[in-house]
Amino acid sequence: MVMKQSLSAFSMMIASAMVAACGQGVAPMDSGAVDDVASLPDSASVVDASAVADASASQPDASVADGTSAADAGLGRFSFFVTSLRALQELSGNRQGFGGDLRFGETGPNAGLRGADKICTAIAERSMPGSGAKVWRAFLSAANDGSGNAVHAIDRVGEGPWYDRLGRVVATNRAGLQATRPVGADPTIANDLPNEDGIPNQRPDPSQPAVDNHHMMTGSNSMGQLYSATSTCLDWTSAVENRTLTGQPRMGLSWPRAGGRPGMDSSANWINSISESGCGPGVNLLQMGGPNLAMMNVGSGGGYGGFYCFALSP
Repeated sequence: MVMKQSLSAFSMMIASAMVAACGQGVAPMDSGAVDDVASLPDSASVVDASAVADASASQPDASVADGTSAADAGLGRFSFFVTSLRALQELSGNRQGFGGDLRFGETGPNAGLRGADKICTAIAERSMPGSGAKVWRAFLSAANDGSGNAVHAIDRVGEGPWYDRLGRVVATNRAGLQATRPVGADPTIANDLPNEDGIPNQRPDPSQPAVDNHHMMTGSNSMGQLYSATSTCLDWTSAVENRTLTGQPRMGLSWPRAGGRPGMDSSANWINSISESGCGPGVNLLQMGGPNLAMMNVGSGGGYGGFYCFALSP
């Protein structure tokens, strides 16, 4: 499916979002929701992921020996992206995205992490055919690996280096990830991490103004380790709008927040900044202050429940 939209469709959706936000007090839909997405249901649904290779299984890298692909010279390097709203809407079948339930058809122990990995794989393949053969991992921590042990996001993503869709460096090693912004990142993307199409995600349509979408789910502290047992939406298996039951997902910032906000531990940390209001599906792209505790969803403070994806090797 085409990952771009026309200027007119984009403008119409922004207008609708602002009317809804001002007239009804409801978090607006993202400007990326165009005609074919507008017909999706509001309820959180999951499409069949059987056609997507399970990213938790060992798979060969699609690159050839010299680091390039027979099909695409960039394929050998593509190893990082921020999940775009448009991709999450399409894969979830829901205009509000997945929320905190990332199982994507998976069941049993670690279903949330395995499902999130499959989502990464599916998005990578849609952006660059052939890249789904790589082993993709969502940068998410979890409280229980099935044996009672914590899972740390930093331990899931390989050793680096990692590159975006256009071949720009994101970080060269794990130590480079354990910083406020990834160390060694190309200056053009260091402060606005790119989505699966290589577009800095604050402006997914470069012809339009920037949107408030930088809250990215990680469940992690600044070192990429589990933040707390209540920071992962029940290990990415729940989209219930009940903080007492599910906790509040810990978020990083795909681009820095100038001046910070109340409750924000860091106004720039890409892994660990603030806790969202809840685990329900939700999208808000208009700057309306910090997380709205009355809404109890993953996007109330500026986002849509996006997350980071890494390939184990470039």
